[in-house]
Amino acid sequence: MINANSALTFPCGATMKNRFMLAPLTNQQSHENGQLSNDELKWLTKRAEGQFGLVMTCASHVQEIGKGFPGQLGIFSDNLKEGHIKLTTNIKEQGSLAVIQLHHAGMRTPAELINKKPVCPSNNEETNARGLSLEEVIQLKDDFIAAAIRAQECGYNGVEVHGAHGYILTQFLSSKINKRTDNYGGSLLNRSRLLFEIIDGIREKCGPDFLLGVRLSPERYGMDIDEIKLVCQRLIDTENIDFLDISLWDVFKIPYEEKYQDISLLEHFNSLDFKKVKWTVAGKIYNAVNVQEVLNSGVDFVSIGTSAILHHNFPKLVIENPAFSPIEIPVSEEHLINEGLGKKFIHYLKRWPDFVK
Repeated sequence: MINANSALTFPCGATMKNRFMLAPLTNQQSHENGQLSNDELKWLTKRAEGQFGLVMTCASHVQEIGKGFPGQLGIFSDNLKEGHIKLTTNIKEQGSLAVIQLHHAGMRTPAELINKKPVCPSNNEETNARGLSLEEVIQLKDDFIAAAIRAQECGYNGVEVHGAHGYILTQFLSSKINKRTDNYGGSLLNRSRLLFEIIDGIREKCGPDFLLGVRLSPERYGMDIDEIKLVCQRLIDTENIDFLDISLWDVFKIPYEEKYQDISLLEHFNSLDFKKVKWTVAGKIYNAVNVQEVLNSGVDFVSIGTSAILHHNFPKLVIENPAFSPIEIPVSEEHLINEGLGKKFIHYLKRWPDFVK
């Protein structure tokens, strides 16, 4: 049985003091130019103070055109470094690992945010997105790698490349969305080429001691479980990543597609040969019992979203009480303010029914 309070060392040598990661959560608290705000700084710092072993930022866009939501933290320019240096300093002072999630929304970018058409691997009528030229695909790869280098210069222990939830790398992976006819479309090898070139480039430029993870999701947006498992195994076998972050929406669910319903989603990924690579899952890991259940299933560390919003010190509360369960929702705005959330984040949470009183 894995103890949630036990340390975990990644292949690159970085050590996480316990098995709790703050999931990368959209919070819309930063400035429209991508600069870190005091509210976002406070929100993330408080989770480090609450003893999350790894504190991950929200999705941070690597190109201005890849912005996915208002108030998004950016990592696309050296002009944004000052805020990131403050953030990494605060997180690491608490003994937590500081990791930034590298992101590009692709066709999921709202046109009004960038005042132009969003981009996609190929023209997409449904979202009115235009296909990227080959030169633009190469530039996208270079900008992901440049963002990782920038993050390292700002003091981050590592980066997570966001290949999940229908954003641009998912769009490349998807046979339903990606209609390219060059080396970046067609076969799974071609559709996953951009992801592997980004990973290889980050490892080459940032060195062997830099923590490098990938987030993938196995369902929706044209994702196929077997294809994602093949991508995961190849990422493991190439020995360039330290961890896989599998976003399941619900770690206890049965797959959506009938042909995969013989076992749970979690069991599908537990069948991979992870070798030295560590893995985490996200989705409805709500209380201390859930945490232990997931760790007992063979997962190395847990990604906490909702419960991290409700309690900045969720890891501490779980470690001290193996029966801990969070405060029931809906919660008051006052409770969320006391837990380090700013007004914009609280407003964003109101889109979910019965979360905020």
